[in-house]
Amino acid sequence: MYNIVSKLLIYGDMPKDSILMELSGIIREFKEEDYKKDEIITRIYHQVKRILEVATEYGFDENLWHNYLTYLLITNENPFTLTCEKVGANKGSVNYFAKNDFKQFMDLFNYDFAPMEEALGIDCFERLENYHAIGKKELMYNKNVSQKVQELSEKLEKAKDENEFFDCVTQFYKDYGVGMFGLNKAFRIRDNDGRIYFQPINNMEKVMLDDLVGYEIQKKKLRDNTEAFVQGRKCNNCLLFGDSGTGKSTSIKAIVNEYYDQGLRMIEIYKHQFKELSDIIAMIKNRNYKFIIHMDDLSFEEFEVEYKFLKAVIEGGVETKPDNILIYATSNRRHLIKETWNDRSDIQVENGMHKSDTMEEKLSLVHRFGVTINFSKPTQKEYFEIAVALCRRLGVNLPEEEIKAEANKWELSHGGISGRTAQQFANYMAGQQK
Repeated sequence: MYNIVSKLLIYGDMPKDSILMELSGIIREFKEEDYKKDEIITRIYHQVKRILEVATEYGFDENLWHNYLTYLLITNENPFTLTCEKVGANKGSVNYFAKNDFKQFMDLFNYDFAPMEEALGIDCFERLENYHAIGKKELMYNKNVSQKVQELSEKLEKAKDENEFFDCVTQFYKDYGVGMFGLNKAFRIRDNDGRIYFQPINNMEKVMLDDLVGYEIQKKKLRDNTEAFVQGRKCNNCLLFGDSGTGKSTSIKAIVNEYYDQGLRMIEIYKHQFKELSDIIAMIKNRNYKFIIHMDDLSFEEFEVEYKFLKAVIEGGVETKPDNILIYATSNRRHLIKETWNDRSDIQVENGMHKSDTMEEKLSLVHRFGVTINFSKPTQKEYFEIAVALCRRLGVNLPEEEIKAEANKWELSHGGISGRTAQQFANYMAGQQK
């Protein structure tokens, strides 16, 4: 195996502590016959455990060794894979080196662990290649990643030569991309010793816009703007504002689910991370995806100045915001930044500014969102309609009037009328079904 891995060129920059590199070193020692049996078995088991951990995280099944190698191929970001992500496999000298690497990967796919297992009295690799995973709930792993890896793995198993292998892998890069952005819908930002990285959100709700009862005008405005964005037409940053529990955040999750297969991705960012916005944008502006930067429950107190970072990024900074990035924010406040009565009086302050100028500066943040969508609290009639529809969706078979009567009792003791209250009520009613 070491001789195979050492021939990798384009994909040869894997960390020394990666499973493949560690395993190839162990097998090299085994073949030199200068090893302690118990020690080398322990080291092999450690790498097998790591493969099992990856398999558990992503829900792999059947041939875990092939799944792992496929996962390496589709998460390795290098100049070749990033170019294929944008334009596919064009003609060029680099293809010669890529096919050489794929020939090595085919040898890794077909690597025979049996002689080593027989000599050491183990059968762990035989088990990995014929694995039967325990069934898990979808929220315990990323089903989308699992399906894509296993589908490509099966194709690569059947590839006749490196040319067919090349076609399968490069087509995957073109269709889905490479690395974490190719596999996942949504991400959070994490800081590791001053270095920004993207952490996939594996358990995002599978909600679609049609699952949100009512708010048809609002959903259409959001869908129209997003569709223009993913199709490369003119579009705007979007602010969803209004009462709590009316479906603002749910609508953004839904829009990502609906347009994921057209290259839409979401990056969730919090207020304290706004100072990193320029660096985040620099990291994604050249990728072949459309990114929504999602700011949930956006609002600022009078003393907070983070909104100035946001204003500079949205519009007015030296560098133009890339065409593949939009900002979608939700807020319970129409004006985002808390105002005071002093802001409304036109009294001159020590620095020569008028209070009204201060208010205008605060309001200018809202004006930078080209689309604003109001999600207002439903009327009681709309609340009953939402409650009935959600109950029916969850299999509650009580008469409509009885559902409305129970929904009325529920909202009086559970925070008032809202879509969220209706959903909680429907969940409760469904839970009482026997």
